[in-house]
Amino acid sequence: QCKPPLKVKDLFIDIQDGKILMALLEVLSGQKLMHEYKSSTHRIFRLNNIAKALKFLEDSNVKLVSIDAAEIADGNSSLVLGLIWNIILFFQIKELTGNLNRNSSSSSLSSGPSGPESDTSHPSTPSVERNMSITVKDQRKAIRALLIWVQRKTRKYGVAVQDFASSWRSGLAFLAIIKAIDTTLVDMKQALEKSARENLEDAFSIAQNKLGVPRLLEPEDIMVESPDEQSIVTYVAQFLEHFPELEGEDFTDPDKELPIESTYVHIKDTPSEEEGKILILSESEENMYTVNHERSHPAPPKVHIHDTPE
Repeated sequence: QCKPPLKVKDLFIDIQDGKILMALLEVLSGQKLMHEYKSSTHRIFRLNNIAKALKFLEDSNVKLVSIDAAEIADGNSSLVLGLIWNIILFFQIKELTGNLNRNSSSSSLSSGPSGPESDTSHPSTPSVERNMSITVKDQRKAIRALLIWVQRKTRKYGVAVQDFASSWRSGLAFLAIIKAIDTTLVDMKQALEKSARENLEDAFSIAQNKLGVPRLLEPEDIMVESPDEQSIVTYVAQFLEHFPELEGEDFTDPDKELPIESTYVHIKDTPSEEEGKILILSESEENMYTVNHERSHPAPPKVHIHDTPE
């Protein structure tokens, strides 16, 4: 989104002179940083560019633990990824979930504005809200707010989302979010007949082609024992930008446990080809439940669902 545009071919190499990093922060914050960039092959100038970018982050109260300019200039992969995650968390996830909180009737996510409002859609917004640093508690609150939003939007389609890992392997959660945004884009009953790979491919393609949500993931990223939570959080957060109006009551109490309208039954020792099979237990639109037996013997003949809390 820079003018002129910049392309990143290899993050660990391209970030080493500071240009990509400074350009990224300029786009995200709406503030000018590139005028301080000095192009040079000399290490001292590259370190200086990176140091300026890191100083900007620190001034914005983005906590960078054990990340210094030399490690970034050397392309240390784990620290580069840690730096990028902190930037994503602060400029995208915390801001978006902060917007959710401001739309609610109760500010329980934080006691005041909780994120910058100076992304690419608000380039001229002052950065007065950056007086709150991202602590571990802030991270958890932001991610939990996002999870609650997902639960509220997917439960009416019989999809239970308990986390940002295994709950997404069948692809149904992604499809349910898309359907919550535009009901015409997804047929959940058809999705129940498809494999996890097909559902994931459908979800990522529809999101990109119909909603303009960049395809950050591939089915292979999700169809693993433990999908990467940070990757899923980053991808799902993009959907908030494409959801028109959010009900305030969705976030009156982020710490309150929400009832899940679907019941997931887990039975061990299943052949891999049976993983992710979904059954419709009721055709009633008001009370449609699904059972996901990711590791299962043939489906149980009956599943009892109780509406009472116990």
